[in-house]
Amino acid sequence: MIGRNDSAVAAAGPRLALGKFPTPVEPLPSHSVPGFELWIKRDDQTNVDYGGNKVRKLERVLAEARARGATRVVTVGAAGSHHVLATTLFGTRAGLAVEAVLVPQPSSPHVIEVLRASLARGLRAFPARSRAMIPALVAARVATGARFVPIGGSSVSGAMGYFDAAREVATQVRANETPEPDVCVVALGSGGTAAGLAAGFEAEGMKTRVVGVCVSQPQALVTLAARRLAYACARRAGLRATGADLRARLAIDTRFLGRGYGWASPAGDAATADARAAGFTVDATYTAKAFAAALWHVRARRSRRVLYWHTLSSAPMAPLLEGAPTPDAIDPAVLALVLIS
Repeated sequence: MIGRNDSAVAAAGPRLALGKFPTPVEPLPSHSVPGFELWIKRDDQTNVDYGGNKVRKLERVLAEARARGATRVVTVGAAGSHHVLATTLFGTRAGLAVEAVLVPQPSSPHVIEVLRASLARGLRAFPARSRAMIPALVAARVATGARFVPIGGSSVSGAMGYFDAAREVATQVRANETPEPDVCVVALGSGGTAAGLAAGFEAEGMKTRVVGVCVSQPQALVTLAARRLAYACARRAGLRATGADLRARLAIDTRFLGRGYGWASPAGDAATADARAAGFTVDATYTAKAFAAALWHVRARRSRRVLYWHTLSSAPMAPLLEGAPTPDAIDPAVLALVLIS
């Protein structure tokens, strides 16, 4: 039973209006089985130009940067990072120059397309041959005046965008737009989405547990970071939830990672076909693995009402690729360092 906790309100702070909310919640009857329902939260539709889960985070992260006088930001991501593209698109619209330290990622047409779109929107890229190079490269950019935006936008402020999103779902449940989920399944990369949802569902007194499907490594560090961030969100919101409460609220599923970050997996490939049949698109890095986990919960009859949180933008890429460099025109140092086969 949902009982809204009015004392658990996110701390006031600056916020840009980037997204269109609430996003729909829809049933997926073709992938449900008798007595076990699958639903989808359409955060692919958070913005008509470029949606996905980064929009909710960047509303707070970019507003905070501007409020603190920043004119330039630097972030971190893989070659085809959706976070880097979203930060570049919305950051430049907010009057901020955007830089990113990019690290290697397995090559695919999608990765190349996202990289080209980021460069077309004004990204200044700093390639790192390994993750060990990240701190020094970021420190050098910060020393020149750039404000740091954590990977995935997963600061406490960014994650609070998903605290609000959990409360959005609670409102939709109260309005009988969707049943209260037993579990909410979402990709877990930098951890901000899952952490904010866990704290938000706790604030609402919902029964919903969050299952973060680990898509990056090292898995132990990713797990620790997500749980600490959930606790920080709870503290920011004034909740009295304990660490034990939030550990029970947020489960980490490491079974679908496969070969590692950015690599396709057999389960993800099967889920890609299932998603296509249901009328939406997933990507190999994040959402295919998360959707595979959501399907498992239903097909294994583990959870009666499963909400899959779709975090990949469904906006067309063509407008973002206007003026984009061809692969041959990308700085060879960037292309050589951030795309691997």
